[in-house]
Amino acid sequence: IIAGLEKKNRLLNPKERKIVAYHEIGHALVALAIPGTDPVHKISIIPRGIGALGYTLQRPTEDRFLMTREELTHKIAVLLGGRAAEKIIFNHLSTGASDDLQRVTDIARSMVTKYGMDDDLGHVVYEESQQSFLDQQGNVATSMQCSNKTAEQIDSAVHHIIDETFEMTLSILQDNLETLEKCAQELLQKETLGEEELAKLTRDLKKIS
Repeated sequence: IIAGLEKKNRLLNPKERKIVAYHEIGHALVALAIPGTDPVHKISIIPRGIGALGYTLQRPTEDRFLMTREELTHKIAVLLGGRAAEKIIFNHLSTGASDDLQRVTDIARSMVTKYGMDDDLGHVVYEESQQSFLDQQGNVATSMQCSNKTAEQIDSAVHHIIDETFEMTLSILQDNLETLEKCAQELLQKETLGEEELAKLTRDLKKIS
């Protein structure tokens, strides 16, 4: 959910506008293709708040207090949907997915270090050290309370979750390329799509089992 007022005076050039449209439709189609994800309520390419060039709004149907590994993976897939759409349509990647990637990394790392969801690392919590330090870029960073070998295993497990999920996301969108194109063109024309409009446009959407 993106907070902030719409900024209609923030004009994107045609190329940027097209990238944002496919990016947001990518999020939406992946969410719609995966059973059990929160319903897509609205998609817009009207810039909003600070830095948000478009947004896809999902609304949960119920309060949730627990999530399974599969559900967290599906959450990652939806977040990667925008980047996957850019890769498929334009064969290049933009900076528009930076916030998505941060959230994806946080979820995947939590799966490995907090929730014990990696088979190789086992049912162990790897806590961050309370001591902070400045990295080479001058950013505040924290260290893990584990050996270098375990830290490498953690990084590898995080990469594996993200890479494997990205491949699944690419597959979903490639299987629904015609719907992706149709929805993106409609979004470019109308700038905002609601739940009912999206339902009509995605009648032929191929969902994963």
